[in-house]
Amino acid sequence: MDSNDDNSFAAEVSDIDVDRRLDHWLSSRFPEFSRSQWQKLISAGGVTVNDRQVKPSWKLRLGEKIAGGYPEPTSTELPPAPQISLDVLYEDEQIVVLNKQAGLIVHPGKANYGGTLVNALIHHFDELSGAGGAHRPGIVHRLDRDTTGVIVVAKDDQSHDRIAAQFHDRTVEKEYRAVVWGKLEFDTDFIETHIRAHSKHREKMVVCGPDPEARLAQTFYEVQERFRDFTYVKMLPKTGRTHQLRVHMQHLGHAIVADSLYRGHAEVHLADLLDSREHLTENPRLIARQALHAYRLQIDHPRTGERMEFIAPMPQDMERLLAALREHRRER
Repeated sequence: MDSNDDNSFAAEVSDIDVDRRLDHWLSSRFPEFSRSQWQKLISAGGVTVNDRQVKPSWKLRLGEKIAGGYPEPTSTELPPAPQISLDVLYEDEQIVVLNKQAGLIVHPGKANYGGTLVNALIHHFDELSGAGGAHRPGIVHRLDRDTTGVIVVAKDDQSHDRIAAQFHDRTVEKEYRAVVWGKLEFDTDFIETHIRAHSKHREKMVVCGPDPEARLAQTFYEVQERFRDFTYVKMLPKTGRTHQLRVHMQHLGHAIVADSLYRGHAEVHLADLLDSREHLTENPRLIARQALHAYRLQIDHPRTGERMEFIAPMPQDMERLLAALREHRRER
C-alpha cells in the first residue's frame, strides 16, 4: 500500500486478496471508514481499478491497480468523553504520557466516533496535534484495545512529527511484560519474521514468508519467571507491527494468556491453576483480557532532545495473575 499524499492512496492487488470485493477490501485496509462510506465513494467514481470506474462489488484480480481518495468523514466533530478517566504519568507543553487502561480503543474507527481514548483526550486537553488526521488528534502510536500501559500523546504538530520520526527510525525503546502459556524453550531469544493480515480473518495477523503485503517484524524476549505451564516474559519489540507481540508468541506455540483472538481462551480463573478443586469454595476470575502490558517507553523529548523514560506500574489483573502463579504454579 502506497499513499500518494494525505488525501489519496494507490495499491496493487496481491494474491491473498484475489476475488475479494473491492468495498470489503477497502474497509479492511482503512477501518476508520465504514463499508457504506466506501460504497458511496466507489459508486461516485472516487476509487478506480486500472483507471476504470467499477462497482463496489467488483471482484479483485491479481495485479490490478487500485487508486482513489478517502471518504468524507460522516462527522468532523468528535464528541468529548468526560466519563473516561486518564492516568497521566507525565505532562508538559509538548507531550502527555498516559498509562492506558484495558478495554479502551485508542482512536475512532468506522461508524464509532465516541468512547475512545481520543474522545477522552479532547475533553481533558485544550491542545492536541493534528498531524495524525482529524480523527486522531494527538495520536502518535497505538496500543491494542485490551493492552495496558505507556502511550505518548503529542500536543502540537512539530512534537508529533519529531516523535513519529523516532518510531520510524526505531530509536524509541519499548518494553512490554506478558504472561504466556507453556514454557518457553530459551531464556532469551530474538524472533524475526514477516507479518501480514490473515487471508480469511481480517482482524487477525499471521506470520508468513516475504510477501508484498507483509512487513518485517522483530522481537527480543527475556524470561523473567518460569512456572508450571506458564512463563512471565519481558519483550522488547524492535519494530511496531499490528499485533506483533501477540502473533510472535503464538508463532512460538506460547500464546499470551487470555488472548481470545489468538488462542480462544478469554479468561483465566483461579481454578484453572489448581491441581485439585476439591476444597475450592470460590473461583475468582484472575484476568479477562490478554496479559500484555506496555511497561516502559524511552523517547527523546521533542523540544529539548533529552532522553526520557516512562514506566507504567503493572496493572492489577496481571499482578493478581502473577501472585496466583507464584502461589500455585511454582516449578517443582
